[in-house]
Amino acid sequence: MESNKGQRSRAKKGKRCYSDMTEGEPNKNIVKSWPDLLTEQELCDYLRIPQIANGQKQHNVVSNLKRMRGLPCIHICRQPLYPLAAVRRWIEEKVVKEQGR
Repeated sequence: MESNKGQRSRAKKGKRCYSDMTEGEPNKNIVKSWPDLLTEQELCDYLRIPQIANGQKQHNVVSNLKRMRGLPCIHICRQPLYPLAAVRRWIEEKVVKEQGR
């Protein structure tokens, strides 16, 4: 009960809370927003690797993209993170390069 009361008070102040976004029918037109720094799993989902990897381990696909294709990556506390803007630029560069063949 306490958490619902807090959610209602946040909603009254004009702030959106998680319960506001999930109530009722889901809106099919909402595009998932991505954080500025993607984890490896978020990157896999963003690039749709599970759908196209044909059973290969997702980690191996990402490692190959970093090593062989120059996928942009930074490390924070030894964890690889992928800047979304850099990943989008990398994709655009690959598209232009593929079209030039």
